[in-house]
Amino acid sequence: MTRITSITALTLLALAGSALAAGPGPAPVNLRSAGDFVILTKAGITDVPTSAVTGDVGTSPITGAADLLTCTEVTGMVVSANAAGPLPCYMKNPTRLTTAVLDMQTAYTDAAGRSNPDFTELGRGNIGGMTLAPGLYKWGTTVNLHTDVTLSGSENDVWIFQIAGSLIESNGIAVHLKGGAQAKNVFWQVGGLVTLGTTSHFEGIVLSKTVIAVQTHASVNGRLFSQTAVTLEMNKVTQPTSR
Repeated sequence: MTRITSITALTLLALAGSALAAGPGPAPVNLRSAGDFVILTKAGITDVPTSAVTGDVGTSPITGAADLLTCTEVTGMVVSANAAGPLPCYMKNPTRLTTAVLDMQTAYTDAAGRSNPDFTELGRGNIGGMTLAPGLYKWGTTVNLHTDVTLSGSENDVWIFQIAGSLIESNGIAVHLKGGAQAKNVFWQVGGLVTLGTTSHFEGIVLSKTVIAVQTHASVNGRLFSQTAVTLEMNKVTQPTSR
């Protein structure tokens, strides 16, 4: 597959109405046991109620008391590393959490280490309004979504976004999937802060080195994996379906 630099990619965008041409993309990132969770963190989950989370959630090695979701907000299990957590629904299982957190870190390293990107520094980090084909994308900067972004491909196609800086989705903006593309095959590896703006909608699996801040009434179809913390504010977070 031919590597496309930022200049070439931008020229292609101008000629092709912002649709990038690529193949089915890289191999998916293997989440292993981390894939059993919809939210997984090392430093806790804060929440401004009421949020609605579908799937298992967990925090480790920090105490389960750092998971501030209530039982009524989670459709799934709340897994704790110790005898603490939201009552009465938490489940103490430190072994499961230790393995899942290690697998989360391994998945982050895998995504960050993929070589030979198909698109490099696309849009100088401003990808709002673009339709993105499957592939491996790499930025040494922050990536901004100021307008809607569409990921267009088939149900088995894969996107991996390597972002050295932060990922910022503006208020009211959406990531759309088109042509059968699935959130389970979209991976956002982010070295900095992840901010999903008020009333925004996001698709895919976030592998973040730092905080994932999901602002008021934003929704996520995917997974939120943070090596620090996840903050929620009246959000809907749903694990992706498999087809």
